[in-house]
Amino acid sequence: MDCKYFGECGACRLYEDGYDAQLQDKLELNKKRFEKFYTGEISVFRSPQQHYRSRSEFKIWHKDDDIYYAMNHLEHKGVVLIDECPQVNIYIGSLMPKLLDAIKKYKLGFKLFGADFLSSSTGEIVVSLLYHRKLDNEWLENAKQIAEELGIYIIGRSRKQKLVIGQDYVIEKLQIDKQEYKFKQIENSFTQPNARVNEQMISWAMKNFANIGGDLLELYCGAGNFTIPFAKHFEKVLATEISKSSINAAKANMLLNNVSNIEFVRMSVEEFVQAIDGIREFRRMKEININAYELTSIFVDPPRSGMDESSCAFASRHENILYISCNPQTLVRDLELLCTTHKVIDMALFDQFPYTHHVEMGVMLKKR
Repeated sequence: MDCKYFGECGACRLYEDGYDAQLQDKLELNKKRFEKFYTGEISVFRSPQQHYRSRSEFKIWHKDDDIYYAMNHLEHKGVVLIDECPQVNIYIGSLMPKLLDAIKKYKLGFKLFGADFLSSSTGEIVVSLLYHRKLDNEWLENAKQIAEELGIYIIGRSRKQKLVIGQDYVIEKLQIDKQEYKFKQIENSFTQPNARVNEQMISWAMKNFANIGGDLLELYCGAGNFTIPFAKHFEKVLATEISKSSINAAKANMLLNNVSNIEFVRMSVEEFVQAIDGIREFRRMKEININAYELTSIFVDPPRSGMDESSCAFASRHENILYISCNPQTLVRDLELLCTTHKVIDMALFDQFPYTHHVEMGVMLKKR
């Protein structure tokens, strides 16, 4: 990727030596980081070198009676005004200048401070416009005009206000092991930003779960990004997630993909463990017959903070643990606990965020 803002824009923190050298550096760093737990080959899954992000957030900057897209500066306080971003997919990239022109044309820039883009791989786009003012009927009518002209969905957000023009989601299609899966991805909720790497993550995880059998427990399931493809490898799947909107999307995604062997429950990990151990009763678990499950495998994809000690102890009860981590540092901490009972048998590096220091790691563990 070649970007005229390299060295200024904080969105890319690695920009020297080219993509291949950066990826090799990430691999060497993580080989050393995890050598205490695993000395085998770490599978590496590359990203497209440009147009890989299907979700992006930009500041809107006001200067001299004009408005611009802006990002934080790489090295100091302040922003870099930009007119393009080669990170974003081709649909967002094409839309960005048109949207800014339309906002100026219809005078929707007053107290606008941000624009968030969510795109599918086929070009369906939701744009969230963020304001420091209450949005009125005039704003609504003008935003409807922009949405119609540009063929997009628009959401206006201000304090305690959300105005939806069209819909607040896109339908993403992922190709995983020659099978197409559809996912309802909702604005302002977590989705994997790099669709091509996401496909590779799911495929790698599915290979590790192939021929294991039994039933699967998933914690932090989100909208079912992994859950739904996993369902083909297990008799039954029980999946938990604390976000109500994500659980609703997960149930919709199950129907979209004609999957029927998953039960989703809205609970935190702590609550779920309490319910399993009979410490507390929850009405949300009333319809679930936990004794009907043979939970030999567990999948976790926690937030950057990783899992706590009690969650690791709970995961260790299962024969197979598959862990996707967006923070290698907290993964190292959690492996210290998990590897007292389990052994790492496979590991992968997913370059979800090229031109940054971030990677996602996949780890498969089996009980000793």
